[in-house]
Amino acid sequence: MNPLTHFKRTPIPPFLVALALVALSSPTVARGDAVTDWNMIASTTIVVNGGQPPPVSVLSFAMVQGAVYDAVNAIDRGHRPYLVQPNANPTDSKEAAAATASFRVLVGFPDLPGLFPAQLPTLQPQYDAYIANLPDHPPGSRAAGVTIGETTARAMLEERINDGRFGPPPQLYPPAPGIWRPTPPNFANDPAPWVGNVLPFLVPSVEMLRTDGPNALTSADYAEDFNEVKELGSLTSITRTADQTDAAIFWQDHAVALWNRIFRTLATSQGLDIVESARLFAMENLAAADSQIGGWNDKYYWQSWRPITAIREADTDGNPATEADPTWLPLFDPATAVCHPPLLVTPPFPEHPSGHACATSAFVHALQEFFRSDRIGFSAFSNKSCTTRSFDRFSHALKEVIDARVWAGIHFRTADTQGAVLGRKVAHYMTRHYFQPNRRHP
Repeated sequence: MNPLTHFKRTPIPPFLVALALVALSSPTVARGDAVTDWNMIASTTIVVNGGQPPPVSVLSFAMVQGAVYDAVNAIDRGHRPYLVQPNANPTDSKEAAAATASFRVLVGFPDLPGLFPAQLPTLQPQYDAYIANLPDHPPGSRAAGVTIGETTARAMLEERINDGRFGPPPQLYPPAPGIWRPTPPNFANDPAPWVGNVLPFLVPSVEMLRTDGPNALTSADYAEDFNEVKELGSLTSITRTADQTDAAIFWQDHAVALWNRIFRTLATSQGLDIVESARLFAMENLAAADSQIGGWNDKYYWQSWRPITAIREADTDGNPATEADPTWLPLFDPATAVCHPPLLVTPPFPEHPSGHACATSAFVHALQEFFRSDRIGFSAFSNKSCTTRSFDRFSHALKEVIDARVWAGIHFRTADTQGAVLGRKVAHYMTRHYFQPNRRHP
């Protein structure tokens, strides 16, 4: 039985699809401010056209949004800079500064490569049209904004030269009970095993983010996690509900793109101005970047096996409370229907901690810090399940992600809860050390 046959999906009306395509293709359509506009353009560049997976894409988002924040903040002067605070006048165009900072980090300069220089032919016309449609009051304010954006973008690109991106992979441990190895059906390897060796954006070292690690194979805690995912995460589970199945598939949408859509929605629904939006997007993506760097470093420190391997080879774990099932399959299997490709499989990298839980926790705790509240409702649409889910609190989304990775059959609960702790550590460190308000002079 297909586990998706007993819940109703929310279809996408054709006119909404058309509007979405127009919004992505037309740089002159007003959707908010330059921060949200260029976050959408950056998401298309990084995720859709660039094809970067979540743990890689968030590094790119962090670079873009960090430069955008410094550009807008240079004019506002309300908070401390992330990297630089170039000279500016209060009347300089924040919109031009934000658009230029994003554009230049994405495509670079003639003497300094950006993230996606090959996309210059696509992005240059969008940028030129966007800048041309901005007001220039007082005269020269637009050009001044462009100069500020170029300055902060250059600072970001120079800061991240030789930062470990795309470096060599860590060494894998020899196969043994509890140790990760590629999983069926495709037995793929991690497309970005180097993420854990990238220089962090915020924290002084990844070692401060080290988790307690997976449970010992012979422990009662391990058996509890094992039997939970074996039952609830099975492809043919009779105890997982239709809503839990939907949640599991929902959150397998590209996590970083999904959360940045949520941030754009919140910027509008909460009435943020361009200064506030720039700070929100920088806080969120910089915190999430370090959560992924820390999470991937931790994954290859522990190199723990996935449930599909653990359950099929339980006769080797030395735990009398676990029982092997050599044919067990998780919900995340190509047999499970999804709205858009690729098909679902067990992620091709070590299990502990959950990268999604690391990122979602960083996102959620940064949202709580920014808004000084957890009790803000929001809805989001997933391109993987083609359903919309709604939440009354930010923390409810984090709780659901922790559960959803178990329902998906790809994580033990301990990996999710410890990943959430890692993400929270990053967000709290950021709050103490970055984005502090400046004292206004009378």
